[in-house]
Amino acid sequence: MSTPDQSSSAPPQSSGAAAQAAIQDRPRAQVLIIGAGINGIATFRDLALQGVDVAIVDRGDYVSGASSASSHMIHGGVRYLENGEFRLVKESVEERNSLLKIAPHYVKPLKTTIPIYSTVSGVMSAPMRFLTHKQGAAQERGALLIKIGMMLYDSFSRDGGNVPRHEFLGRKASLKLLPQINPSLKYTATYYDASMHDPERLALDVLFDGLAAGTHARSANYIEAVGMDAAGVRLRNTVTGAEFSFEADIVVNTSGPWTDLTNTALGQASTYMGGTKGSHVVLDNPELLAATGGREIFFEHKDGRIVLIYPLAGRVLVGTTDLEHDMTQPARCTEAEVDYFFELVNHVFPKVAVDRSQIVFRFAGVRPLPRHDDEAPGFVSRDYRIESRPLGARPGTLLSLVGGKWTTFRALAEHMSGDILTLLGKQRTVSTVGLAIGGGRDFPATDAARRVWVAANGKQVGTERADVLLTRYGTRATEVISWLTAEPDAPLAQHPGYTRREIELIASTESVMHLMDLLLRRTSIAFRGEVTLPLLTELAGVLAPILGWDAARCAHEVDTAANTLLDLYGVHLAPVDTPVAPAV
Repeated sequence: MSTPDQSSSAPPQSSGAAAQAAIQDRPRAQVLIIGAGINGIATFRDLALQGVDVAIVDRGDYVSGASSASSHMIHGGVRYLENGEFRLVKESVEERNSLLKIAPHYVKPLKTTIPIYSTVSGVMSAPMRFLTHKQGAAQERGALLIKIGMMLYDSFSRDGGNVPRHEFLGRKASLKLLPQINPSLKYTATYYDASMHDPERLALDVLFDGLAAGTHARSANYIEAVGMDAAGVRLRNTVTGAEFSFEADIVVNTSGPWTDLTNTALGQASTYMGGTKGSHVVLDNPELLAATGGREIFFEHKDGRIVLIYPLAGRVLVGTTDLEHDMTQPARCTEAEVDYFFELVNHVFPKVAVDRSQIVFRFAGVRPLPRHDDEAPGFVSRDYRIESRPLGARPGTLLSLVGGKWTTFRALAEHMSGDILTLLGKQRTVSTVGLAIGGGRDFPATDAARRVWVAANGKQVGTERADVLLTRYGTRATEVISWLTAEPDAPLAQHPGYTRREIELIASTESVMHLMDLLLRRTSIAFRGEVTLPLLTELAGVLAPILGWDAARCAHEVDTAANTLLDLYGVHLAPVDTPVAPAV
C-alpha cells in the first residue's frame, strides 16, 4: 500500500460551470456519490486515491447541508461514554488526534472546561440512562460522575503525550482561573479536544485532494438527483434546469438527514433517518470572549442538555439545541432558542450581559442521526452504519450512509470505500492514515517554524498578509501568493481583509456559483458578522466578469443574498442606495 506524492502542486480546481459540464459530457462512472457534505467528500477523496472512476454531486453548494451547521469542533465525544458507545469514543479520539496532525491548518487543540455545581448528582440516574437511553428527570452530572468519565476519556486519549490528561480544580482555584464564572460552582474539570475554525474550507481541501488524483475523479455542485430510469440516475442541473441520466455501478447516498428523501426520489423508499435540529448563535461580545479565558466552556444545563460557549475567530459561538425537525422545512434558529442560549450564558457567566444586538450570525442544521422513535434525542447514537440494497431500476448497488459526524470523516470514508472496493473487486492501494490534507501538508508545526515560513513567503505581500493567508489556506497559501502577485492587486474597499485578486481566484477555481457560496463557505465573512450591503455590491461586481453575470444578475445575487442572510441567518443589513454593476 502506498501514499501519494506529497510534493505535488496545487490541485486542479475549476469553475462551477466547467465542473458541471464534465459530469454531463461523460454521464458514466463506476461510483456516483450523491451528497457533498464532509462524509461524501471524504469518501470521494478516498476512492479517487484508489484510482476508482468516481463522481460526486450535490443539489446545493459543497458542504451546504448538515455539514455547514456544526459546532466547529473535532471531539472525542466524552458524553458518548454514558451511552455506552465505547467504540465510537475510541475511534473519535484517534481521529481527533490524527486530524491535529494531518489538518493542522484548520484543526487546533482546544482546552475545554466543565463547570461542576455538585459532588454526587447524577450517580444514581446515570446507570439507568446507560441501560435504557431514556432521559428521565433532568439532573446535572456531579463531580464524581464527571471524574469517572474523564478517567475513561483519558484512557482513550493516550497518544504519546499529544493531548494532555484532564485536571480537576476546586472552587477557589477555578474562580482564580475564570473570575467571571458562576461563583456557586464547586469544581471545574478541564480536558483537551480540538477546534475547527474553518470547517467549510477544510472540506474543500479534502475535495481538492480527491480532484488532484486525476481526471477519473469529477465533482459538481448544484446538480440534484431527481429520479431513476433504465439508463441510470436522473440528474438535474439546478442552475440551467437541464436533466440527464447518469450511469453508475454503485450509487452512494451520503445526503445526510435528507437520505430518506433522496432514496424516495430514486424509487427506493427508506425510513433510516431521524435527525434532530441543532442551532447556534455567534456573539460579538468582547466581555464574554474575555470571560472564556480562550477555552471552550462545555457543560450540562439544568434541562440535561449538553451546551457550549466557545471563543472562535474573535467571536463567541453559543450552542446547541437538540430538537425534532421536519426535513421538508428549512432549519432556522428560533427566538425561543435564542432565549435558551441567553439563559445558559447567564447561568455560567451571571455578570456578563448578553442581548440580541450582539448576535452577528445565527444558524441551524439537522444532525444526520438514525431513526430513534421514543429514544431521547440526546441518547440517539452518533455512530454510523452503511445500508446496502439493489439499485432497483437497473443492475447495481445502492449504499446509504446513516449517521456520521465531522470528527470521524476520514475513518468513515475508509470504511465506506472499503465496502465499495469489495463490490468492485478492487484492492486498496493508498492509505489515508496519516495522509496530510490540502494545506496541512508541510504546515509549520511550531511558532518558530511559522515565523520562518511567514518571512520566506512575505517578501512580496508583507509578513502580516502572509500570516493571514497561511491561516486562511494553510501551505496552499504559497500558490495563492503567486496568483496575487502576478498582476496588480488592491484590497476590497468594503473589506480590506480580502483583495480583489483573492476573490477572483476563489471564483475562478472553487466552483462558486452564487454570492452566498462566497459569503458562507469560501470565506468566513458572514460568520464573523462582516457583511454589509456595500460589500455585497462590491463582491458581486468582482464576481461578475469571472462568472459571466450582467447587471441584472448582479442585482439578483445581491438581493437574494440579503434576503437569505436575514431569513436563515438573522443578519439585518441596512439599506443603501448603491447601483449594482459588473466590475470592469
